[in-house]
Amino acid sequence: MNRPTPSPRPPRHFNLVARVLHWSMALAILAMLFVGVGMVASLSLRPVLVDLHRPLGIAILLLVIVRLINRLRHPPPPLPADLPRAHAFAARASHWLLYTLMFAMPLVGWSMLSAGGYPVTIFKGFALLPIAPHHATIYAVLRSAHTWLALLLFATVLMHLAAALFHAWVRRDGVFASMARGALALPPPAAADADLESVEDKPIAPAPTNQRQQ
Repeated sequence: MNRPTPSPRPPRHFNLVARVLHWSMALAILAMLFVGVGMVASLSLRPVLVDLHRPLGIAILLLVIVRLINRLRHPPPPLPADLPRAHAFAARASHWLLYTLMFAMPLVGWSMLSAGGYPVTIFKGFALLPIAPHHATIYAVLRSAHTWLALLLFATVLMHLAAALFHAWVRRDGVFASMARGALALPPPAAADADLESVEDKPIAPAPTNQRQQ
């Protein structure tokens, strides 16, 4: 009798590409937020920070595209089964909000600079093409939108950090470890499953008999 093919187990950790992108983008987004604050707070450092802000934003846009493709090809591990439904909904909603903001912020900033007639210089001698018409009203609207999106991104990052620490220090359910250290941070499969598989693979021995042969 053919044994049924077992269904593949869901991933128990994020793959290496996802983990590298996650932590590198986390550093880039934090740097971008501080650079944005510095651009407003310091007039003397503003030219240097502006030259850093523009290519860093485009780099985040490219990285989030790669990260989304990787996420679609390698689904993330499922949330713990005992996680309350409201927490699970908030986790999924906040992740997609982060993806939306990581897309929207660079695109709005690029459009804002295009509307203001400012080149988006990546490095000396290379600037991106404008993606919005040169118009003062459009520039003003996009500049206001860019500011509000930055504040929303900052709040979302804080909530994401609080949730990560909650999983790591309070629940200790492996959610943070699955992104922090991957497979090495997670416990091995349950011993009961391994014992069951080993029993299924062993042939069944005949039952002993106490009858003497005649």
